[in-house]
Amino acid sequence: MTERVLEIAGADIRYGDFQAVFGVDLHIDVGETVAVIGANGAGKSTLLNSIAGLVPMHAGTMLFHGRTLAGVPAYDRVTSGIALVPEGRHIFASLTVEENLRIGAHTRRPGPWNIERVVAAFPLLDKLLARQPAGLSGGERQALAIARGLMANPDLLLLDEASLGLAPIVVRQVYDAIPEIRAEGTTVLVVEQDVNQALAISDRFYCMLEGAISLTGDTATADRAAITEAYFGVEGMTNDEVA
Repeated sequence: MTERVLEIAGADIRYGDFQAVFGVDLHIDVGETVAVIGANGAGKSTLLNSIAGLVPMHAGTMLFHGRTLAGVPAYDRVTSGIALVPEGRHIFASLTVEENLRIGAHTRRPGPWNIERVVAAFPLLDKLLARQPAGLSGGERQALAIARGLMANPDLLLLDEASLGLAPIVVRQVYDAIPEIRAEGTTVLVVEQDVNQALAISDRFYCMLEGAISLTGDTATADRAAITEAYFGVEGMTNDEVA
């Protein structure tokens, strides 16, 4: 029987009086890459931040390896095996690339990921270890952010808008590491606006619209017309308008 890494049922998430996520059900099995797609403001990042413990869930259940995450603070979720690579990267500008990576390993969780291993997964970091992030390109900063997340040796890696602001060729370079990450036993949940990119790297997808799940399915058999409708809530749009 496949082990379930994360299981969410009936999740409501609020910012004060504003409800951003409505009754979301979602699950991820060991070794999967699952994408959450949707337009800006659909609630994708809010859901990811709630899994990481940065935003409280007001209703529903959230289980990690079968254990509830209710009341578990963000730092304990990291030590338990959940690592978030946030939108905007949030690199420590005053530290070198290598020092940023070492901070990612502060939990000292056992696992395959160390500096040598993450540099092998992201070769563009190889000659940058002694540099400070200020002079790095967007792609180099994103590779550093993901590599830093891996240094925590997570069971579940959360990637929030990894392609945001990057040229298509750089996006491919960043996402090329996903198969290697999975091969090391890390399960990946990625939030992504680019539908084509999300479907190219994932096994299954969830589409969000106005805070709720509007469609879910296997990427291998995905119906692009159905995704277009679920993404925008409007029939008759072309697939190109979703990308």
